Parts: sequence; structure tokens; C-alpha cells
Amino acid sequence: MDLDDVLQSVGPRLRALRQERGATLTQLSGSTGISVSTLSRLESGQRRPTLELLLLLARAHQVQLDELIDAPVTGDPRVHMRPFKRHGTTYIQLSRRPGGMQAYKQIYPPRWPGFEPEQRVHEGYEWLYVLAGRLRLRLGEHDVILTPGEVAEFDTRTPHAFSNPGEEPTEVLALFGPQGERMHVRARPAAR
Repeated sequence: MDLDDVLQSVGPRLRALRQERGATLTQLSGSTGISVSTLSRLESGQRRPTLELLLLLARAHQVQLDELIDAPVTGDPRVHMRPFKRHGTTYIQLSRRPGGMQAYKQIYPPRWPGFEPEQRVHEGYEWLYVLAGRLRLRLGEHDVILTPGEVAEFDTRTPHAFSNPGEEPTEVLALFGPQGERMHVRARPAAR
């Protein structure tokens, strides 16, 4: 991958990070001091990022600088996953493709977050698979407890909130995509 390819991939990655966090350009501008127009041009690829801008954005998104630029790894074919924490939850990014569908393993600590979380909305579509523990999903008027092996999928414009009601950590595989990019699940009906 040459320098131009690396720099071209930064814009979609910046947009995906901002959208994953449910932030607007105005909110990101407020937290970084970078103008909305500059942020928009960076995300669309109309402006090349400088080191100064990338450092501010990496700090705002709470990611390593090399995650913003997807610096090519030389020699070692192993995938080096870097867990990060956000609001007490541990995330392990399982996909590296900028934009589009993103896969994460999420670990919610016991009794997280310790209060009744407010339902939020944002652009996108989410699919969850509970690996271990119990996950409480409040989705609009629905309030369900998901247990290992159970799946939920929903449009993230529907108000939603997650919590861990249990005494053990909850582990979830989550796929998140832009609006309209839905998961395609193929399953046979259960025999009756």
C-alpha cells in the first residue's frame, strides 16, 4: 500500500469512527477545535490530514494514531487486536475495513453501568450475539434479557440501551453497519 492509498483511507475511517460513537461533526468540532468544514473535507477525502489534525482526532476518538491511518504491518501475519474502553465497556475491534460493516467483541462488566441507562438513537443497523452472561436490551418499548446463543438485530434509529444485570461479565459479538447495510441471516426454521 503506497502513501496515497493510506491517506485516501483516512477519511472513511474518520467518518466511521465518528458515526460509531454517534457524534455529529459539530460535536466533534467542539471537542477538537477543528472547524466543521475541515472535518467534513477530511472525511470526504477532499483534504489531506496533517499530523496535528490526526493527533487531535485520535485523542477525541480515544484510539491509537495508527488505527486512524491503518498503517501497514510488515512481516507478521498475525492480527494484533487492541482492546479499548469506552464508558466502562471493553471493545475489541475484529474488523479493520474502513467504513462499512464493523465487528466488535464487547465485554460489559458485572452490574454495568450501575444506573438505568438512557436510550439513544443514531444512524446504522446493529446485530448482536450473546457469547456469555446476560445482556439487557431496551429497544423502544421492548425490554428483554438476552442469554448466550441469543441474537438481536435492529435499526439503531430505534431508541435503545444496553446493560448487564448479572453478577458476571457479559460478552457480546456485535456487528454494526451504516443504515441500509443489514445483516443477512440464513437459518432453517426449528423442527416442531
